[in-house]
Order: sequence, then structure tokens, then C-alpha cells
Amino acid sequence: MLKPHEDAQGQAMYDTLHGIRAFEIIERDDGFIDVGAFGKDSYLAEFKDWSSQQRKAIQYARGRVLDIGCGAGRCCLYLQNKGHEVLGVDISPMAIKTCRERGVKNTRILSIGQISTRLGEFDTIIMYGNNFGLFGSFEYAQKLLCRFHKLTSEKGRIIAEIGDPYITTLREHLEYHRMNRKRGRMAGQLRLRVRYKNMKTPWIDYLFVSPAELKKILKGTGWYLYKMFHPGKYTYTVVIDKK
Repeated sequence: MLKPHEDAQGQAMYDTLHGIRAFEIIERDDGFIDVGAFGKDSYLAEFKDWSSQQRKAIQYARGRVLDIGCGAGRCCLYLQNKGHEVLGVDISPMAIKTCRERGVKNTRILSIGQISTRLGEFDTIIMYGNNFGLFGSFEYAQKLLCRFHKLTSEKGRIIAEIGDPYITTLREHLEYHRMNRKRGRMAGQLRLRVRYKNMKTPWIDYLFVSPAELKKILKGTGWYLYKMFHPGKYTYTVVIDKK
């Protein structure tokens, strides 16, 4: 669980919910800085404002749902309204507070590494908002995918949004890829933290992978790529099913 001075994204979500203009500063370990604005069209977006790939992929959700990194609860709310039993989990207490104020029924403050069979069995796992990145590394992704295999039903599936690190021409990103390879990391294995006001999250590894790299990660985990939306775009969405 994040401490109050670490809960940058969650506080920005909560402020946005209450009409306060918010933003996030993303800081990478090579010094690269990016700034993103929070708004009703991002973490709090209504279904009609989601990208077409997000709208299409969410239709593959079935049964009991676990939303990992649920943020402000947009997926939870949509699926609740469709009649699904949904549990939203996030490491951010302020994100969970935002979810609850918006009407998400079931939430827990948990990191991705704390997810286990103690939460019960799920039919669908949601990882929107590029949250496949929470796997952090090739090895940890495989470890957690094997764990998720045990906590899902026979018809278990994962619906995830993924960033492809190679869809870029920015010199700063290409140099970062080369630096990562030199230090034995995947090109899209980012080391980053988020800042907002006087808060900053701990440094984390955040994983972007191409569709080809995704297939390598899935090998041996009991999962396979069932469907893909918008390959060749910077962000693509996948449906991953149990073998």
C-alpha cells in the first residue's frame, strides 16, 4: 500500500473527481520527463469515450471479474452495470477511495504481487490502462501469469492493454532501448515513477512489449493469445485465454 506522500496518481484521480485540475509527471530513470493531464476523458472516462479497441475487447469479459490496477474504477463500473461481480484492486488508497465514491461495490488495496487464490476464483482478469506493464519484467510476468492460471476458472481469460515500445521514432526512446539492452533488460522495460504536487511514487519497473515479445512471455504459462486489437499501434489490446 502506498503511503500518503507516495500516492501521486491516486491523489490526482481523486482531485479530478472533485473538479480540481490535475496532472501527472512521469519520470524515467534516464532523466526523461513526460507530463500527462488528468481529465474526465482518461481515468474517469465513460464507456462512450473509451478507445474503440477498449470498447471491443471489454465485451469478451465473462463471469466474475478481477480488475488489476483499477484506478478510478471505470472498468469496474461498466462491468458492474452489465451484471458482473467485480473486484477492483489497486496499490493506491486514494484510487480505491475514488472508486468507492464513484460507486464501485467491491475493492481492495493490493499490489499485483499480493494477488492470490485467497481472493477466490475469477473468470476474467482486466488489465486496462497499459496495466500489463505492472508485470515489470519478462521473468516476473511469467511467474504471475502462472499464479493467475491457478486463481482463474477453466474458462479464465485476461483482457489487457499493452504498450508497444517499438512504435516510436523519438531519439530519447530509441537511446533508452539501447541502454536497456546493454544492462541486460528488455528494451521496453522502463524504470519510472510518477509525481503530482509534492507526492512521488516509488520507482517501479514497468513493461512495454511488442506482440512478438508477448507471445514469448506467454509460452509455458498455460495462456495463449486469443485475440488482438490494433496491432501496430503504440497501444494495443489483447484477449488472452487459458489453454
